[in-house]
Amino acid sequence: MTLEGKGALVTGAGQGIGRAIAMNLARQGADLAVVDINQNNLYEVSSEIKKLGRRCLPVVADISNIPQIIDLIASTTSFLGKLDIAVNNAATTSHIDFLDISEDDWEKMTHINGKGTFFCMQKEAAQMIVQGHGGRIINIASVAGRGYPKTSNAAYAATKGSVIAMTYIGSQLLGKHGINVNAICPGMTKTGMLEGIISKRSIGDNQTPDQVENDMAKHIPIGRINTPDDIAHLATFLAGPGARNITGQALNVDGGLINS
Repeated sequence: MTLEGKGALVTGAGQGIGRAIAMNLARQGADLAVVDINQNNLYEVSSEIKKLGRRCLPVVADISNIPQIIDLIASTTSFLGKLDIAVNNAATTSHIDFLDISEDDWEKMTHINGKGTFFCMQKEAAQMIVQGHGGRIINIASVAGRGYPKTSNAAYAATKGSVIAMTYIGSQLLGKHGINVNAICPGMTKTGMLEGIISKRSIGDNQTPDQVENDMAKHIPIGRINTPDDIAHLATFLAGPGARNITGQALNVDGGLINS
């Protein structure tokens, strides 16, 4: 197990990509703090991780709330004794047409996806610097942040573009402390979030959800939509010893959907 003895934090761990990442880190030997705003999902994940023989702290928190982030880092380090790996995955979106995005939509996504991710990074990095032995910060961005035109909405794309920018800037400023900062940009991935988007598009396009999903897959060169494990495997690699000299990167996992 490549992460034996490591302490990891994963936000948005209650379902989808975050859950897959948390489970995969645990399988590779990490002890975890898992974070989500949904308590029921969170405790299910924590229970599954403990069944693998790993220590796990479930924390219900809203990452758009800075005092809750501060408490989260404190409780995580108290439980794990250290913070070696941080995966910032928590985010929100919805299928909204360009002309229908409201100020409330914009502010909700900005507060969670943008502000929340930055202040998690900031507080995680501060803890890693105090510890003095470096660490790994992995942000979950999106191909939407690279301008993928079929994104769920433009506001979401803007927030994920900011995650990519913060990742690069963080890598430049934190490298001297031995902290690697990278981002993963998933393409279409089979999560509850995607299911909601497919459902709305199926109504608008007068198609079944299966027809919408098949149409999406046709535009992917490799011919298939991601599963959460496709993202989790890359996150686990970036957290491990094989990625010690990789930093400042935003890596697409999208089946060849976009080329930038």
